[in-house]
Amino acid sequence: METKENGSVDTKSSVENGQVSDPAHWAVADVVNYFKATGFEEQANAFKDQEIDGKSLLLMTRNDVLTGLSIKLGPALKIYEYHVKPLQTQHLKSNVS
Repeated sequence: METKENGSVDTKSSVENGQVSDPAHWAVADVVNYFKATGFEEQANAFKDQEIDGKSLLLMTRNDVLTGLSIKLGPALKIYEYHVKPLQTQHLKSNVS
């Protein structure tokens, strides 16, 4: 994985062996790029505005995503259930073994 001068991880390198790299090492720009790449272009800016980096993303609760980012309920639910929660689970599994 290649780290850029601004501290963000090269998004092309953030996928290794078909899996997303550990979000704990992501900068705010990486979080924003991740959500843009997954189809949440408009909502990605909420993560930038709130300065959510990878470590913060891994600490977010469902309520944080639904109310703290000021994004519409439908996209917020999808972001949490299909992205934040699986990233948290993946991170926990990779750090337990």
